[in-house]
Amino acid sequence: MLVRRDVDDELTPLLRAAMPATELLLGPVTCLARHPVTSVRFGLVGLRGATTVAKKLKRCQAQAVFLGAAAHSVLPLDSSGSAGFGLALLALAHTHGWPFPRGGSQAIADALAARLRALGGEIETEHEVRSLRDLPKSGVVLCDVTPRQLLRLAGDQLQPRDRRRLQRWRYGPGVFKLDYALDAPIPWRAPETADAGTVHLGGSPAEMVESERAAWAGRHTDRPFVLLAQQSLFDDRRAPAGKHTAWAYCHVPHGSTLDMRDRIEAQIERFAPGFRDRVLACTARNTADLEREDANLVGGDISGGANLLPQLARRRYRTRLPGVYLCSASAPPGGGVHGMCGHLAARTALKRSA
Repeated sequence: MLVRRDVDDELTPLLRAAMPATELLLGPVTCLARHPVTSVRFGLVGLRGATTVAKKLKRCQAQAVFLGAAAHSVLPLDSSGSAGFGLALLALAHTHGWPFPRGGSQAIADALAARLRALGGEIETEHEVRSLRDLPKSGVVLCDVTPRQLLRLAGDQLQPRDRRRLQRWRYGPGVFKLDYALDAPIPWRAPETADAGTVHLGGSPAEMVESERAAWAGRHTDRPFVLLAQQSLFDDRRAPAGKHTAWAYCHVPHGSTLDMRDRIEAQIERFAPGFRDRVLACTARNTADLEREDANLVGGDISGGANLLPQLARRRYRTRLPGVYLCSASAPPGGGVHGMCGHLAARTALKRSA
């Protein structure tokens, strides 16, 4: 993500409390408890609604940058805690950047698989596990599923109170996603946008607030907040020579099957006139398509569950079943492209089984 220097200068004072907390934010909730001073400084701002915090910024552009980062929470932007997502993502942009894997996300899975095999591990696919009883006996089982799937896998082994807890898990809005093959780079009206791998298309702060509120209220806005990635500008493995790829999505009501392509493309055209002329092919996926491809994306929710504060505090790695751990986006620190849910779940399992 690229932020103009004058806008970044205005955001920097707001981010000072978040900078020292970046390492803690990608850990379990207990990390915050172990560093109370840093956590309190972050929480004084982060626990507020993003709209409240954005009003402290004078420039409309700075407000839009902050609200765009906060919108990754998939919460209404006036919800408590939504500011924390904006602070965290912008602070991470300063301290770590927003990296992406060369060659596509499959490269990460390939590297992990190669490492596992090098250590003597085996990978078995094309075998549906309907119950934890289907698995061979093992001291540790890591479940990359959400509470709904865990209930199906282990419901008959759980106590009634544990089943009720899983049944109460709340999922958030879904997404409508488009993947593009392009004949040329996106023709942005502002040329500097081509220097950013991730682009937020939201218009005014008021439009962004309305878009995120609509998804929670079961409505589809005409001008959705669009998250767009144009990584082939920086990674020549993403497309054939001279061609490009991009993907974009917007938040929609949970389980929505409405085709949002025209509305998303109207937003892109708004900021990049002539975009449609460069589209060679496009694949669209609504929430049902996404869930069909990955059962964890319940109702199109890509976060493993709603990021409401009470639910964030309830995310855990351990289950009530001996040796069974949750390692999906439903575990701390929640959904994202950081891989920390699995990493920390594995460390927890190793520590307890040592």
